[in-house]
Amino acid sequence: MGKSAEDSVRVEVLGPQHDRASFESGVEPLDRYFRTQAGQDARKNMAAPFVLVLPDGAVAGYYTLSATAVNVGDWPAETVKKLPRYPLIPATLLGRLAVDRRYQGNGYGRFLLADALFRSVRSEIASFAVIVEAKDEGARRFYEREGLLPFPDQPLKLFLPMANIAELFR
Repeated sequence: MGKSAEDSVRVEVLGPQHDRASFESGVEPLDRYFRTQAGQDARKNMAAPFVLVLPDGAVAGYYTLSATAVNVGDWPAETVKKLPRYPLIPATLLGRLAVDRRYQGNGYGRFLLADALFRSVRSEIASFAVIVEAKDEGARRFYEREGLLPFPDQPLKLFLPMANIAELFR
């Protein structure tokens, strides 16, 4: 007998049915944001929060997406050569990504990142790349292992061009 949709993990838009109070990733600013600010950011269209929901309804993790722009001079020189001479380059900000400590080590961080990249590349809104600002060195290493590239002089700020993301999902 095959698994039904209710038996698998899924990513959903954050809603009132999702328990945020018990979420604990071990990174206090990410936990505080999810518990107290994520719903408000969604209502005010400041960020789009998505949650990873387990078959029992528990929230195992979350991430946020929003629009951003990066000064053309902040990009690596090799990247700038390929860009038009606009002062700001449109991008998608993966603002936050966290997994509840009860579920860490199960690949859910990679699952959330893949979902965020897929949603970003599927969007009909122009965006040159997905940008992340890693909270710490551990997060930076995670993103680099997944193929994101650091900005010059900003090692905790990384990006992945949409062309590369599209290639991942071909």
